[in-house]
Amino acid sequence: MSDAKNLDESFVRYYEDLAKEELGPLWTNLGYMVTREPAHDVAPYLWKWEVLRKHLLKAGELLPVGRDSERRVIYLQNPSLLKRGLVGYGTHTLYAGIQLLLPGEVAPSHRHSQTAIRFIIEGEGAFTSVNGEKTYMERGDLVLTPSWTWHDHGHEGTERMIWMDGLDVGLVRNLAGSFFEPYEDDVYPVTQPDNGSTLRYAHGSFRPVTERKRVTTASPLLSYKWEHTKDSLNNLTNLQEADPFDGFAVDYINPATGGPADARIGTTMQQLPSGMRTKAHRHVHSAIYHVVNGSGYTVINGEKFEWSKGDFFVLPPWCWHEHVNTGSQDAFLFSINDRPVLENLGLEREQAYEENNGHQEISSIFKPGSLLP
Repeated sequence: MSDAKNLDESFVRYYEDLAKEELGPLWTNLGYMVTREPAHDVAPYLWKWEVLRKHLLKAGELLPVGRDSERRVIYLQNPSLLKRGLVGYGTHTLYAGIQLLLPGEVAPSHRHSQTAIRFIIEGEGAFTSVNGEKTYMERGDLVLTPSWTWHDHGHEGTERMIWMDGLDVGLVRNLAGSFFEPYEDDVYPVTQPDNGSTLRYAHGSFRPVTERKRVTTASPLLSYKWEHTKDSLNNLTNLQEADPFDGFAVDYINPATGGPADARIGTTMQQLPSGMRTKAHRHVHSAIYHVVNGSGYTVINGEKFEWSKGDFFVLPPWCWHEHVNTGSQDAFLFSINDRPVLENLGLEREQAYEENNGHQEISSIFKPGSLLP
């Protein structure tokens, strides 16, 4: 007994000596560093559109857009990550914000190493200019802003414009790769035809022969129009080619490579017909969803998240999830994800839920504010 006690005391002193030298024993902490399954601090959360829109419109009354403010945006703050001091994080890698631009305003030009997407929620008449090309935005459009491209936003219309911003803020910050640079003027010079990439690449199915030798990881198509997205989904519904986990769904792609539209942020649109209930599965990539139309709920690890038009919700990594459309109309869910990065690193994995015919038991119903201290 004394020998065992002496051995324990020797280990205690040994560990203390290691700690003094900023060292540690792997054999006691291997399970913390190399986990059997993905480990993270991201909790699911849901934001109601009426709350987001109210605060965004209030910001429109209080805050002018310019160099002092850069952008008029209300971001989604996941409270589970704020507890760790991670400001502006929706998931550990992804950021989402809601931007408001009023008629006549200009959000000044800048560039950053974060890649960005815009999904248009409300209004018309505004544009995003990327490296000298104006892309006019309409509801349901997806607009890309590749990493380190000069971009500004302007509004030539008569009604307010609201869109979703999605950036890989957490990913870039964790990799210590963040750079930001304002342009010398508010507006970067327009050097390309308006909507040029949209016209040049048609529906994303064709490529001019003059572009054959173009080598880039960024999609040459800046704007993915809602009418084309809707047509693709309608074709899938007519063919009855539904994914068991995501319904009728399409990924936005780079027409030059066939890969994801953005090399770091994946983008997907799902259509769930009335009454559809998908089966549950889980995957390593995280996602932020926006409800374009419809009403229903998503079950995440047994918790029911009830959503309706305009809402946003977060899906953490490796969480069981399934979607249900409870409305009388088709539901459309747009989402951004970090799947492209995980796939490139060989870290993506997916698993189907095999119990209860692929469906989870609901153990609780989410209420906004439930994660707040």
